[in-house]
Amino acid sequence: MRLTLAFLLALLLYLCLYRRDALDIAPAISLLILEDAVVAFPNFRNKPLCPQESPLLARKHQLLWRATKRLFSTRAFVNRTAELLGGAVRIQTEVYDVMEPVGEDPRWDTFSALHDYLVQAFPLTHTIPVLTKVNTYGLIYVWQGSDDSLKPLLLTAHQDVVPVEPNTISNWTHPPYSGYFDGTRIWGRGSADDKNGLIGILTAVEVLLERRFTPARTVVLAFGFDEEATGQQGAYHIGKYLLDVYGKNAFAMLIDEGDPIKDTYGIPLARPAVSEKGYFDLEIEVSASGGHSSVPPRHTAIGIISSLLVAYEAAAPASRLTRTSLAFTHAECLAAHAPDLPRALRASIRAARTSDAALRRVGAALFADSPALAAGERTTQAADIVWGGVKSNALPETAGAVVNHRIAIDSSVVALKNYTSAVLAPVAESLNLSFSPFPEDTPETLSTAGGNHTVVVKESAGRVLLSDAFGTALEPAPVSPTDSAQWRVLAGTIRAAWPIGDERSASSEEGSQAESGIIVVPSLLAGNTDTQFYWALTQHIFRYNHYYARAGSADGSIHTVDEACDAQALVGMVQFFVGLILNADESTDM
Repeated sequence: MRLTLAFLLALLLYLCLYRRDALDIAPAISLLILEDAVVAFPNFRNKPLCPQESPLLARKHQLLWRATKRLFSTRAFVNRTAELLGGAVRIQTEVYDVMEPVGEDPRWDTFSALHDYLVQAFPLTHTIPVLTKVNTYGLIYVWQGSDDSLKPLLLTAHQDVVPVEPNTISNWTHPPYSGYFDGTRIWGRGSADDKNGLIGILTAVEVLLERRFTPARTVVLAFGFDEEATGQQGAYHIGKYLLDVYGKNAFAMLIDEGDPIKDTYGIPLARPAVSEKGYFDLEIEVSASGGHSSVPPRHTAIGIISSLLVAYEAAAPASRLTRTSLAFTHAECLAAHAPDLPRALRASIRAARTSDAALRRVGAALFADSPALAAGERTTQAADIVWGGVKSNALPETAGAVVNHRIAIDSSVVALKNYTSAVLAPVAESLNLSFSPFPEDTPETLSTAGGNHTVVVKESAGRVLLSDAFGTALEPAPVSPTDSAQWRVLAGTIRAAWPIGDERSASSEEGSQAESGIIVVPSLLAGNTDTQFYWALTQHIFRYNHYYARAGSADGSIHTVDEACDAQALVGMVQFFVGLILNADESTDM
């Protein structure tokens, strides 16, 4: 290796001194030198790239772990879990953006049928753990442990699903509420979001109860019922209840839905999200003089809102990779473990720890390959709603738009408001418009944001008003630490529960990095989950689906036609939750 490195250095020197006509290949040689230097000299970088936890195999409960692993590898258990999920899918638990509170809207009543089904499907879970219903349809199961000094483990999912568009029903391979199992997949709305999580957790608990497992650490299950409609009826009340009963930071860790396992450059990546982006819907409203359209002003209200949106989109910052970001951690894990990563990109990632030029190259390459990764590195904006005008020959007196934002985890709602005001105020002033940004905010808030951008224009042509469109602003979630016992238990369990449906780790006494082909990397969730109501319960919140579709088996799309769940992957979720409960039970560090 060092001879190769010496040869490359000599070749580069030769080109620089004697063959300037061939210097176009020098950058490629430099990348090879860098990669070989990192390999030849392990201490070239102080910190190892993407170290992995060893698979965490239960010791005290090792016989139980092995027995359940053998159970999970049987066809009978695959069929059992498929039918359990299919039964839940067959009960339509749709929620809508606009619904009256529980007790005032009969559309909530469908959850009673789901609860009846769960009692029948999971008899032991409804016998030993204590069930409490919050706001009628929120479910909280408490499986009391024998050691009150151990903080409880909190596992969550949601019972509701998004509606099926009636005009798409004929496009489904199988009816959307059939719960049909074709021997490989369970079809239907909610099968992949999030009734697979609900059934996966309950099946894991039922399996452990069937084997007479009694936990030392209390296990709490919490299932909301309107996650797809902001969670105000379900998780909001569940969070308040748990905070009242247990107190602040009373739980060891929380696992909720998140991204699934994904093959990336030849390696399966498990991506537990340690944070979520914030949320803000910006409303821009323009007021202007009306009149007959035969004598129009230079800019109508619709023209003004168009100018504002064009300026706002033009000012949107590009994604920028930083060394402290989760995206950079993701890149380092690819460099360390992904066999199919291009060699030049691998070398650039390794160099990016100290080279700004390499960091820019890595960012450009990764963001071009993954728009989702790029979106995670900035506050995104999307103009989703526009309105204005009522008749073709009448000047519009008002026009407006709603711009949806997902706020980067290193920013805030206040910072976004300040940015928005700074971008749009000059545009309003140039059009001779008064500008009123967020009048609902206090002077103290404006000061914190960096100033008041209000513009008052004498004899103005109109007014621009900025506001929180629906009052749903949400700060980015706190970042859960990865240098914790909780992360080690989670990551070790993920690696021990891999590969799905395989008994090899069930019979292993010791785990090692080489024994598990899955890599665990902390990530960011762009969307928002019920965890927004649980921040006070624990500092260790992880959003993760231990779900993987085998090669050749396409994942069912969530929120659209042909949503489906791979049956073997569903068993993998059960296997993961069993392992997590057992490993958390044995841990004394969290």
